[in-house]
Parts: sequence; structure tokens; C-alpha cells
Amino acid sequence: MRPARFLALLIGIVSVSALDAAPPDPSAALVKAKVEAEYPSLFGIYTHLHAHPELSFMEVKTAALVAGELRALGFTVTEKVGNTGVVGVLTNGTGPTVLVRADMDGLPIKENSGVAYASTDIVKDLSGKEQPAMHGCAHDTHVTGLIGTARTLASMKDRWSGTLVLVAQPAEEIVAGARAMFADGLYTRFPKPDLAVALHTTSLLAAGNIGYGEGPRYASVSSMDILVRGFGGHGSAPHTTKDPVVLASQIVLALQTIVSREIKPGVPAVVTVGSIHGGLKRNIISDEVKLELTLRAFDEKVMAHLVASIRRICDGLARSAGLPDDRMPVVTLTPESIDVTRNDPVLSRRLAARFGEWFGDEKARPVDPVMGGEDFSEFSRQGVPICIWWVGATDPARIAESERTGVPVPSNHSATFAPVPEPTIKACVTSMTAAVLELMGGRVSR
Repeated sequence: MRPARFLALLIGIVSVSALDAAPPDPSAALVKAKVEAEYPSLFGIYTHLHAHPELSFMEVKTAALVAGELRALGFTVTEKVGNTGVVGVLTNGTGPTVLVRADMDGLPIKENSGVAYASTDIVKDLSGKEQPAMHGCAHDTHVTGLIGTARTLASMKDRWSGTLVLVAQPAEEIVAGARAMFADGLYTRFPKPDLAVALHTTSLLAAGNIGYGEGPRYASVSSMDILVRGFGGHGSAPHTTKDPVVLASQIVLALQTIVSREIKPGVPAVVTVGSIHGGLKRNIISDEVKLELTLRAFDEKVMAHLVASIRRICDGLARSAGLPDDRMPVVTLTPESIDVTRNDPVLSRRLAARFGEWFGDEKARPVDPVMGGEDFSEFSRQGVPICIWWVGATDPARIAESERTGVPVPSNHSATFAPVPEPTIKACVTSMTAAVLELMGGRVSR
């Protein structure tokens, strides 16, 4: 090939590539600068929230903090939505309505993370019982991220247009807060969103990284109670009783065969007995034992199979123990249950592209779904497309060590879990702001 012709061809290729490549988003640098400027204040908010967690439906002080921040930024704020929820609305011209949700509640765990701002609070739960509390699922980063996003977007109103609805939701940990807010008119009293987004901090990714995906992201959860009944008596005379402790033990073991022998290999499903309580004294055979279970699946038919199998096993083992019909186990599904959280594919792909551009492909990448539950699924009511993504929170060196040794890092809900604040909080604010600008502003160059 002649040099001149080769040069012309090369110039043509470069020109086409330049046209095809998306130009850098000018908003990214502005957001970065704003997040850097706000970080000291946001860190103070985060450490305060971390040191003073509030349990489900008790998030009074946290809600007041969010409400005050949003009012100061010009949002129209409504408090006590669904008990302790907060809704802030900011209309900025015409355009889509986008909802951003952050959950607020902590967990009844005694913190042992070792950070200087660790919680030592003893607080009351909804029943009035005093409990140690910590932000073991990093909802403090979610609230801080919501405030940071509100501040950033309020300062960039020339770069987006539409109606922004910010929601601080209570009681995610008992999967009751979203339902409570909807029962209180979330999609009727306030602008119904065209799209709804959320994020969740995770210990499984390096701090500052983003994990995304489409389709099922969180499993459906069915919470179940089993009351195993028998006939009590003296521990020295078991032949005169029907021992519910033995029967409950048989049931627990038999339940482990449901996933291993009844569900097709490779199909995600979980049956966990998380709590077992029974008996009064070593020489007394009690009348009953209580079991608490959590069931997880990504498919409604699989979940129905789990529930039906548990009922069958409980009934069959009780009958084999010689119990009469009026002493069969009582199997109850509780309200602490939730549907699969499914990311809308089109919305997810759109945000994934923006995350890749802002964070780089080495820090923003697809990740597998998890068997945890999330009541953000409720926000897909009335056909609203939703998307939730993960923000990493663990020191990258600890992630690397875990991969090398096989020893897991402390997980969410662990007493030792504590996010690395700076990259985590900045990634929360940056990713959420990027998402909103993608959905409400596009690429605006001024």
C-alpha cells in the first residue's frame, strides 16, 4: 500500500473513531469538585449517624436531620410519611420525575468494629425493649449519600430538568418501611416517579467501586415461624411424652434436604433455620419448640415449592412421631417477607454506561445477584422501572488478602463491619448524582 494512501486511510479511521466515541461528560469534573468540597461536612454527618444509629421505625433523629438538610436546599419536605419516613420534592423545570431512595435504620447488634466513632448506644426498639444498636448494614452511608447528592444536584440546577423526589425510608431491615410509605400515599400524595433508583453499600467490593447488573438483584424473602408441639413431662420418663425438642431437631435436619434433593442443581434457593427456642429446664420435657426460618429464591415457583415442602415435612414427621391432628406443627408465613428486586434492563444498561464513563471499567463492573432481601422492590409498583446498584466499602488490601487466603471479609450485618469512609461516601454521592444527571439532564455543555 502506498504511504499516502495508508495515511489517508489511517486519518479516515481516526476520524470515524473520534465521531463514534462519546465525548467526556463535562458534568463529571464539576461533581467531583463539589463532592471534594462537601466531603468534610459529609464525613461529620456520617460519623454522627454511625455513632448514633436508630432501629426500625424509631429513626426520629435521623429523619429530622435529613428533613432539615433538604429544607435548607429548597426542597418541599414532608415528614412522618409511613411513620418516620421523609419525602423531599424539588421541581426544576419540565422533565422526568426521578425518585432516589435511601434507607435509614440500623440493626440490634453490639458494634465491635474498633473505629473511633463506633456506636455504644443502647436504644429502644419498636416494642420498647432496650437494645445495643449499630449501622451494621451501612445505611448511614446511604443517608449521607442522599444528603450529598441533594447538595450536589441543588448546586447544579442548570444541568438537569424535571422533578426530583428524595425519599429517606424507615424500617428496611424488617422489610416494612417501604410498604408503610406506600400505605401512606407515596405514589399518590407525591409526584409518581417515571424512574426510581437506589444504591446499597457492600463489604464484598473494594471501597469506591461500583457493582451493577440487570434483572434479579436481590432474592424474594419469605419469613416463616414453625411452632412444634408435643406433650411434655418429666425428663426421666420420656416414654410418657411426645418430645417436641426431638421432633424439632428432626425437622431442622430434614429441611436441609429440600434444596439439596428437591430443587434442580444450579437453581438458587435457601432454607435457613435462624432461631430455635424450646424447653425450660434440663429435666423437663417441654410442650413446644419455636423455630424461625428465612427462605430465599429468585423464582416464585421455587419459593412456593420451598413453602409446600416445609409444610409437608413438618406434617409427615409429626405424624410419624404419633402426634394427633390437634398437635400438628403450626406453620405460619409472617409479614416480614418481600418479593424479588428486579432491575429494569433498559434503565440498568443506561446507568451502567454512565458509571463506566465516570468511574472507569476497572472500578465499575457487573456483579452477580445476592440472596439478600431488599424492600426497594416495592418501588416498582404501578410499573415504575427501578435500578439499585452496589457501592464497595472494604479496604482494597483486605479484599486482596481475602482473595489470597480464602478468609471472608467482615460482611454486612457483622459486628465488625465498618466501611472505609472516604472512597465509600464519595462513590455513593458521585454514582447517585451521575445517575440522576443521566436520567434528568443528559449531557449538557455550557
